Amino acid sequence: MGYLLTILDFAFTVYQYMIIAYILMSWVPQLRETGIGQLLERLVEPYLAPFRRFIPSLGFIDISPIVALIALRFASYGLFSILTKLAY
Repeated sequence: MGYLLTILDFAFTVYQYMIIAYILMSWVPQLRETGIGQLLERLVEPYLAPFRRFIPSLGFIDISPIVALIALRFASYGLFSILTKLAY
């Protein structure tokens, strides 16, 4: 069970970094047109889309990715808590 938790933690961490990279790529629009930018868009945008529908942007600032990162962190804590209790 320890290996499963380690792999899940790694997967959540990688996805968080992917979201952060996608956010930073929005500052340089040419980066989103690269292969990596398009890959990140296909992987990250489906997760960010529901947050963007419910959280309005504040002028030029979009805070929905921040809320999405916080929600992802809470989801990972909840999943790890449940898996830990099932394991013991």
